[in-house]
Amino acid sequence: MADDTCRSNPMEGVPLEVNFSTFLMSLSSSALMALGETPDPTTGETVYMPHLAKHTIDIIAMLQNKIKNGLEDKEAKLMCDLLYDLRMRYVNKSK
Repeated sequence: MADDTCRSNPMEGVPLEVNFSTFLMSLSSSALMALGETPDPTTGETVYMPHLAKHTIDIIAMLQNKIKNGLEDKEAKLMCDLLYDLRMRYVNKSK
């Protein structure tokens, strides 16, 4: 009888490295799923949701614009404040 652990994927469930490329690929995958081009990995169903596809495409366009033109001071402060708050909540929950 073969050992099933040899056939399992050791990387299954391990998140990919967080970088800008993987983030963009994640957004792209979400848009493709909403366009009905790829099945939802959790359900296996293909569903067309144009409003969600447009929203995700608009997010990618907004990121492109912000990279090109930079963040406004209010946006930079909001990002900083949100990251601080979320990180503190994460640390508190992880104790």
